[in-house]
Amino acid sequence: MKQLLLVFVGGGFGSVLRYIIGKHMNNPETGIPYGTFAANILGSLLIGVVLGMATKNNTLSENHTLLLATGFCGGFTTFSAFAYENQVFLKSGDFVSFAVYTIASFVVGFLAVFAGMYLVKFI
Repeated sequence: MKQLLLVFVGGGFGSVLRYIIGKHMNNPETGIPYGTFAANILGSLLIGVVLGMATKNNTLSENHTLLLATGFCGGFTTFSAFAYENQVFLKSGDFVSFAVYTIASFVVGFLAVFAGMYLVKFI
């Protein structure tokens, strides 16, 4: 039960922060989802740091990992919004934005995870 509560609390905080970032960064005039992109990249970096710390000499406990990686990062990052925003690009015929957003999200997201795990070596 405690583990479910940790995931719930972490997910709630992550979701609220993602909402705030999206509200301030997404551009309704151009339809470019800067906020979702930023949340997904920051979340990727953070999960790299969290999981890197969890594996490095067991720096984080299982409960900390559940709170931060599963809960917070799970609530903060959002594949469903990413998929919807890409559907909007495709529906409007904006294939360039679709391609750039999709490729950049995957490439920069993966790089951010690796960067987070690499940064842990210096902590």
